[in-house]
Amino acid sequence: MNRRQFLSCQAGVGAGLITAAANPLAPLPFSIEKESGLVFLFQGDSITDGNRGRSPDPNHVMGHGYAYGVASRVGADFPERDFVFYNRGISGNKVTDLQKRWQTDTLDLKPDVLSLLVGINDTNAFVKQDSEATTPAQFETIYRQLLTDCRKQNPDILLVLGLPFVYAGSRTQGDLDRWQADLAQRQTGIRQLAGEFDAVLIDYSAVLDQAIKHKTIDYWIWDGVHPTVFAHELMTRAWLKQVSSRLRFLKKYK
Repeated sequence: MNRRQFLSCQAGVGAGLITAAANPLAPLPFSIEKESGLVFLFQGDSITDGNRGRSPDPNHVMGHGYAYGVASRVGADFPERDFVFYNRGISGNKVTDLQKRWQTDTLDLKPDVLSLLVGINDTNAFVKQDSEATTPAQFETIYRQLLTDCRKQNPDILLVLGLPFVYAGSRTQGDLDRWQADLAQRQTGIRQLAGEFDAVLIDYSAVLDQAIKHKTIDYWIWDGVHPTVFAHELMTRAWLKQVSSRLRFLKKYK
């Protein structure tokens, strides 16, 4: 590199630092320097809840879904790292419900890795014309504020955003087109937020679409909304594969 090239490069770096200083919430290339003692938090609705226990009983605390699958695998394979896992998903929750309990059930737990899957109940509220239904734009605004609060508290937090999904089933019968049209808008908003916050994006629909090529949808999603145990395993694998690109010690799952 000659002197002119060197000075040009330094100017570019300086400009980047100035931009970051002007916007402290601007996403930076993520790196967790510590690889032990990390707090993993799974947050969302019934798909995350997985009928989890509400007591400290370690046999049921993670539920029986993908959150359990991730925690059980990572915890068993890396016991020396002293990881902590929380599941705070609550069945039926919409993004507005998360907003009401965000301080207690998210910020107070001080996660290093936050995995969030929400949106299907927001679409359900829209389809049923619930008085508390949000528009996709309102959904995105609230979702953005939740992530902003996390980034303010912990600038180094790794955000893992899952795309909600919907298929033909007993819950969506007769209204599938409306479910899909509304959810597609919310998925677009989540994709946008993943880019804004340098988050890992997990497209569960893409995973399930591939699975359906080998077995009918009711094998994977029993009512159009909720995964079977087999689909939860696919979600677990997808989570580990995608997050391994950001947490080096998870490379074994890739």
